[in-house]
Amino acid sequence: MNHEKLSMRLERVATYIQQGSVLADIGSDHAYLPCYAVQKGISVKAIAGEVVEGPFQSAKKQVKLTELEDPIDVRLGNGLDVLLPNEATCITIAGMGGLLISSILENGKDKLGAVKRLVLQPNVGSNIVRKWLLENDWELVNEEILEEDGKIYEILIAERGIPTKPYANDAESALLFGPFLMAQRHEVFLKKWQLEKEHWQRIIQEMDVKSQNAATSSKRQELINQIQQVEVVLGI
Repeated sequence: MNHEKLSMRLERVATYIQQGSVLADIGSDHAYLPCYAVQKGISVKAIAGEVVEGPFQSAKKQVKLTELEDPIDVRLGNGLDVLLPNEATCITIAGMGGLLISSILENGKDKLGAVKRLVLQPNVGSNIVRKWLLENDWELVNEEILEEDGKIYEILIAERGIPTKPYANDAESALLFGPFLMAQRHEVFLKKWQLEKEHWQRIIQEMDVKSQNAATSSKRQELINQIQQVEVVLGI
């Protein structure tokens, strides 16, 4: 496989896959990530799961092209339905919304028995994923934020442990911003939340030129509260 096909985002995801793991990459698209993990000797075996026929066929083609049909099994199915119980030891889910990622994990709880690590890369709604992890006995052990092609991505890494551990201080803000990302204060993190703040301010301005009702007033106050949280975190 040409390694340039693996985006910087997926290369960073790959760094968190545990050595010697049996990887399940859910929503694998072209199966670039499992191919990379096996070729690099990170994973001994991998399952590439796809729910859509087109990407499923693309994944099969890529695995065949790289002659990895023995260690990599490409399967068509919804979320973790492609797995047998206790089959995977590491699960990656990248490039989806946080709500969908949480739904996949919730609906596939019976497939998580042998899983030691979750590597999750939500495009939006990272706070929803953090909340699911917290409520389902998964400890958030690390986070990373990066920018690629003008888009900002977060990577969340979770293991079995003490789910409340990262949220000892100000759990509400930590769930929204990410406890590790808040501590690291990476320039991309600061950029993301400055952009979010400006976006919310524009929404409030639009609300203010329209007639107000109870629903919009409640939403307006919610946005103001979020802006205030951003200003505290950014130190504005």
